[in-house]
Amino acid sequence: MDYIIYKEEVNGVSEDSRTVQPQLNFDVVPFETAENHLFKFIDLFAGIGGFRIAMQNLKGKCVFTSEIDVAAQRSYQANFGDLPHGDITKINEKDIPDHDVLCAGFPCQAFSIAGRKGGFNDTRGTLFFDVARIIREKQPKAFFLENVKGLVGHDKGKTLATILSVLRDDLGYFVPNPQVINAKNFGVPQNRERIFIVGFRSDLEIDSFEYPKPQGKKVVFEDIREKNVVDTKYYLSEVYLETLKRHRARHESKGNGFGYSIIANDGIANAIVVGGMGKERNLVYDDRITDFTPTTKIKGEVNREFVRKMTPREWARLQGFPDSFEIVVADVHAYKQFGNSVAVPAIQATAKNIIQKLYSN
Repeated sequence: MDYIIYKEEVNGVSEDSRTVQPQLNFDVVPFETAENHLFKFIDLFAGIGGFRIAMQNLKGKCVFTSEIDVAAQRSYQANFGDLPHGDITKINEKDIPDHDVLCAGFPCQAFSIAGRKGGFNDTRGTLFFDVARIIREKQPKAFFLENVKGLVGHDKGKTLATILSVLRDDLGYFVPNPQVINAKNFGVPQNRERIFIVGFRSDLEIDSFEYPKPQGKKVVFEDIREKNVVDTKYYLSEVYLETLKRHRARHESKGNGFGYSIIANDGIANAIVVGGMGKERNLVYDDRITDFTPTTKIKGEVNREFVRKMTPREWARLQGFPDSFEIVVADVHAYKQFGNSVAVPAIQATAKNIIQKLYSN
């Protein structure tokens, strides 16, 4: 399927409109909305739809989506049939449909005057402000926010304190203490910690909430490993593998723990991240390869130690995406998209408790 990225003039300069327009419609998508939905939700900073899969599994209907990244928009539309709106900062909160639950995996940003008790106004210029203004206008029954674990100590705790003050004091929601949830406790072999923030509208008189308990199901890399022989392009070259070994040796000599990691079949992955050594921190041994002929341009030969990167599909499984999720972008975009995504099982376990609180009576 061909896509067109339209351009628009902004202050006389042509810029991407950040919207992908398909030339053909999708007649069938992997993740369709249930006909008999229980609640409505919106999906902000949606990425490729990790929140949406979880919420639809709980009989939710998505009524609005926002995602600025063009490649992520393409993946989202291919899997859900909806083209996400673009830059959330340019969308009027009054134009967003009414909904029951607001979902947002918003980026963590510093607040210029965080901690000075400016409340709602402290957050202006950050993407959290856009979440807050939508909550203020639309008054959803509940919200579910996700962020990196580092938010806990960001700016010596001032950033999180400001966020909670806005949600509790300015917006008037009941917000239990946030909790750091590890994806490895919810059925995926990845050590991925993220902070979850849940809130309920005050008139609902909900005054307690329990985050989900670890499921106790151990899943290891072998459970999600590719069943068939992996394309040679995922195997490291001898030159690059030696470079990684020297890099780690230098750091180890200085007492540092930096360097590549090889995940055992019965082990769990490090948190998958975008950039840096994101892929190299999650290398694996796979001795099923028989043809060492390079399929891409590399320096030297394919290594004979059977060391390879995980595939995008394996990264998808590390995040709990079902195999029915269509990967329609090049690997470079796929790694970024899954690395930036939420871990679906952890999101769904928490969302299930939210929905039970809202609709248990």
